[in-house]
Parts: sequence; structure tokens; C-alpha cells
Amino acid sequence: MGIEITGVAKNSPAAKAKVQKGDVLVSINGNEIEDVLDYMFYAAEAEIKLVLKRGGENIEAKIKKGEYDDLGLEFETFLMDDKRSCQNKCIFCFIDQMPPGMRETLYFKDDDARLSFLQGNYITLTNLKQKDIDRIIKMRLNINVSVHTTNPELRCKMMHNRFAGEKLDYLYQLAKAGIMMNCQIVLCPGINDGPELERSLEDLSSLMPSIQSIAVVPVGLSKYRDGLFQLQPFTKETVRAALDIIERYQKKFLSEYGTRLVFASDEFYLKAEREIPKAEAYEEYPQYENGVGMLRSLEDEFDSALEDCSCEIPKRKISVATGVAAYPLLKKLVEKATKKWDNLSCEVYAIINYFFGENITVSGLITGTDLVSQLKDKDLGEELLISASMIKKDSDLFLDDYTIPQVEKELGVKIRTVESDGYALLDSLLGIEY
Repeated sequence: MGIEITGVAKNSPAAKAKVQKGDVLVSINGNEIEDVLDYMFYAAEAEIKLVLKRGGENIEAKIKKGEYDDLGLEFETFLMDDKRSCQNKCIFCFIDQMPPGMRETLYFKDDDARLSFLQGNYITLTNLKQKDIDRIIKMRLNINVSVHTTNPELRCKMMHNRFAGEKLDYLYQLAKAGIMMNCQIVLCPGINDGPELERSLEDLSSLMPSIQSIAVVPVGLSKYRDGLFQLQPFTKETVRAALDIIERYQKKFLSEYGTRLVFASDEFYLKAEREIPKAEAYEEYPQYENGVGMLRSLEDEFDSALEDCSCEIPKRKISVATGVAAYPLLKKLVEKATKKWDNLSCEVYAIINYFFGENITVSGLITGTDLVSQLKDKDLGEELLISASMIKKDSDLFLDDYTIPQVEKELGVKIRTVESDGYALLDSLLGIEY
């Protein structure tokens, strides 16, 4: 056992202790190191004894440093191990609904508890064994859990995994140990909504305060579902019925616990044609990254930025491309800006998702293909603003491997990506550079 050290930072505690590139890290203070969690947990202490394998022999290196100071060791991968893939075959899994021929990484199903703690990913618990749960408890790791239903039999059906129901016991073990968790329910009409949703909310609320929040998000259905479980998209009536349950439980939980606990994603309100709740209804936005309250936050930030900004700008003509779901709000915000700056001209375009199917309305799944086909030959002005969520992180790639330069060339316009932030949106509209 052990993990090869691929680099040692100059002047780091490890470098001063003569640790070398190519050494194999075996243990820290007598604890075997299998991955990044072990490394972070045991290397946090002020006094460290490393056992290293060098040239076939074990050697020791003793280090004194500030508590939590980094040792300065580098490894081949961030996790110091391979990512753990999902073993489920969920009836609603969006990755199973991807068209063929896309880049390989888009087909990888992550279900890694380490990434849940480190990056906020959601896990199903089905990948874990008791020793993993014991480690989470020992290290006091807060995680995010995809629950979907607390009905064991239904959970097995939804995840197409015969162990999915019994793994719910881990949820109760973690809660009993005081591990903080955010939970997620992907809601499928006629499957885990109605009374099943009520049961799940009741069961999860019984685990407070370890359950910090619950996000309910509607199932996303692409056009690539041949051979998959037959699911129905939400209608205005079914989405309103789900919202009614969520809002009823919000009132109940607020009265009993002082928190609404459960929150519906923005898509529910858009599909139900109901007004997005005010900011106080989202408390401190605990499920923001799950699309819960993003539009409310965006509008409130934009209004604040608009009120604070009194700068002058030269005459400017631009355009904005967004998903069908966010189009009404983006158009409303742009109209506020063009009203304040009469030398600003901006057209907002709702991009229909022909690539994945028209049921997909979020901006983050818009492809370069759809941008080009729907905006070709339009007068887009000097800049086209798009959501940064359309682009792979730390790259210029759209989901279909179109690049920003390719789209710019085909549309004949410069593209500016904008983070989901009202201040950034206003600055981008006004052409403010940093």
C-alpha cells in the first residue's frame, strides 16, 4: 500500500524534512493513507511522523509545523486515487439520456463521498460500506445526499439497485452521529411525488438538526430516452400540486423548527407560472447550487447594482442568449438597464434546446450548435453575453465540444461569459471590464 509522491513544494515542511519526489507515502502518525481524506485529516496535526518507502525500504521523516499547515506534498491526482463511479441505474439519470458521440467525461457518473465533502457533490450512499460511514463520522465530514425517497422499496426501484433501500440506514447513522447533511429529491411525476413526497419530508425532518436543508428538483427529460424507464414530464397541474405540498411543509416546519427546511428549485415556479418567492423564503440560500433561489438572488443583486451604479457609458449595442426558463427574468432585467441608460441597446434571445430536446430549458445545457443555428445572421451587436454555466469549467468548451472561438467566428461577434451574479450581469451589460 502507499501513494507515490510526484512532487515536493520548495521550502515546504516536507522539503525541509528531506522528503523526495518518488517516495511512496505509507502512513502518517501510524495511520495508513489511502486517499486525500486520510491525508488531509492526519496531516493537519502539528507534529507529524511520515513512513515512506524509498528504494524498497521504509524510512521515517519527522516534521514539526503549524497545525493545519500544508506538508507540501504533491500527488498524481487530486483525490490521490481514482474517482468512484455510480453503481446505480436511476430511472431519471440525465447521463443515461445523453446522445452518443460526446466527450467521454460527460458519461462518467460520479458517486464519490470524498467529492461530496470537498466539492459539494451529491452522493446516494449506495457506494459506501460501513467502514466508509465510520470514517465520515470519525472525521466529522459534512456531506450532501441524494435521497429521492425514504421508502426503501421505492428507492430500490428508482435507483435500480437492490441495496438502495437498506443503505438508507447509513443516513440515520450519520444523523445520529451529528453529521450535517443537505439532501436532494429528484421528483418524478407519479413515482415519488404526492404521498411519497410527504413521507420523505416527514422522515427527513425527523433527523433534524443533522438534516440542514432539502432541495426538491423536477426530473429533467431529454429526447434521448429510447429503451429507458417511461417517465412523464411535469405539467402545469402536476408541478403545482408538488409545489402545494412543498409550501405546506415549509409552513409546518417553520412553525415547528424555525426553518422552512425544504425548498423547491426555481424550475418548479417557472413551470407552475408562479412568482419566485422573496429572498427571506430562501433563508440563507442553503441549496443555491441546486438551482434553488438562483433567480431571486440574481434579480435582487441586479436591482442593488442598478441602484448603486451611476456611471456613464458610450453608446453600446449588445445581445444576450439564455435558456427558455430564464428568458422572462433576463428580459425584465435588461429592460431595467436600457431604461436607465438610453444609449444601451440590448436584445435578449431565448435559445430553444433542440440538441437535448425542448423539455430542457435551463441555460447550463445550451450547446454551441443551438447558439449558432438560432442566432446565425442576427444583428448581435458588439458582444453576445452568455451564462458561464454553458461552458465547461476552466475551459472554453460547450457541451457539444464547440469552443467559444468557433461560435464567435460563426456568429461574427465577441462572446462574454457571465457568472450567475446580478452585479456581474450589470457590469457585463454596461461593458465594464476588470
